[in-house]
Amino acid sequence: MKSAYELAMSRLEKNAPSVTLTEKQKQAIAEVDSEVNAKLAEKKLLLDGELAKAAPEEKDEIRRQLASEIRRLEEKREREKDKIRAGKA
Repeated sequence: MKSAYELAMSRLEKNAPSVTLTEKQKQAIAEVDSEVNAKLAEKKLLLDGELAKAAPEEKDEIRRQLASEIRRLEEKREREKDKIRAGKA
């Protein structure tokens, strides 16, 4: 008899079967992750430096800018990964 977890996983597998990636796809995804992580680190360093020099009233705007940049880069990462998984890149 299957547990509730096993039944849920069976149903999930039927609705959205797991995808096996080729080595080339895995490498491409790792490369996308690496590039985006580097850009994120660069933006964080840049904006953290600006934050340290900023006046108190400017700090909220810089934090919003950083959050926006992080969100934009994360969305880009996911779009690129989806393209790779679909075999379009």
